[in-house]
Amino acid sequence: MKFLVTGAAGFIGFALAKRLLEEGHEVVGLDSINDYYDVNLKYGRLADLGLDITKVKSAKGEEVKSSAGFSFYKMKLEDSNGLMEIFAKEKFDIVVNLAAQAGVRYSLENPMAYIDANIVGFINVLEACRHFPVKHLVYASSSSVYGANKKIPFSSSDNVDHPVSLYAATKKSNELMAHTYSHLYGIPTTGLRFFTVYGPWGRPDMAMFLFTDAIVKGRPLKVFNQGEMQRDFTYIDDIVEGVYRVSLKIPEVKGTGKDTVDSQVPYKIYNIGNSKSVNLMDFIKAIEKELGKKAILDMQPMQAGDVPVTYADVSELANDTGYQPNTAIEKGVSSFVSWYKDYYGL
Repeated sequence: MKFLVTGAAGFIGFALAKRLLEEGHEVVGLDSINDYYDVNLKYGRLADLGLDITKVKSAKGEEVKSSAGFSFYKMKLEDSNGLMEIFAKEKFDIVVNLAAQAGVRYSLENPMAYIDANIVGFINVLEACRHFPVKHLVYASSSSVYGANKKIPFSSSDNVDHPVSLYAATKKSNELMAHTYSHLYGIPTTGLRFFTVYGPWGRPDMAMFLFTDAIVKGRPLKVFNQGEMQRDFTYIDDIVEGVYRVSLKIPEVKGTGKDTVDSQVPYKIYNIGNSKSVNLMDFIKAIEKELGKKAILDMQPMQAGDVPVTYADVSELANDTGYQPNTAIEKGVSSFVSWYKDYYGL
């Protein structure tokens, strides 16, 4: 089938595009390549997908193709006219929207970036799917929508009306917007609440990269909430496996007028994580062991917008798709550290 992967220069988007190409699908990528973090890392991912980076850098909305059959557009989702033109030309079967302004803490500093990319950008994707119908729209939500929820593990049926960051609020908004378009226009949509993803080519603003980089360079490592944090760390290959399975599992209208509202709309929400919660200090120890070097710890209070624990109940995703994350933390950390050393020539 023909896939559009937005955020294709991002961590998950790049890994998904690679998997789709391996499975024999036709893949079109789209990314604005903004400077939220090191753009060289983004260009490196695209180069790994076979693109000529010189052509990508000079592109302004036009298509860049790789020898492996991967096509790429450098464009913002906020460009509604440009997006409509791509949908009209390409005629996608499945859209996986992973483009977004990421980061919880950055949303405190630059809130408009989140409204532009995550709200305006997402309505443009929905409108494009409405006017140029697709079989399935899969989109990135986030575990951040659970906010200050105390019930552990987090279930996709839990109330998520109390976000503690603007980033989380935009992701909850995406779920509501998708439900509206599924209801009004019959567009099958599935939202994925990602938990903490890590692995090779990971984002520099996330724990795995930040911790490794600080330890290697002998810098103090900021540990928030005095280390009393737990995260559902999920390895990138497990995430991609889940996204791929979900993309082929198209929601259907199963109910009649007498059934619940949800059964009458082709709409689903899943948690996608490791279904285990790891203590932050244990995660740091695994990195120290792999590097053979101790971290310099700078213990910090809880940061605004952060939550102390994330822990995914993925039973519904497992039941519907057979999803089963199986990468141990030790193996995942080892893979990331090996990539990090290779990428930076250590």
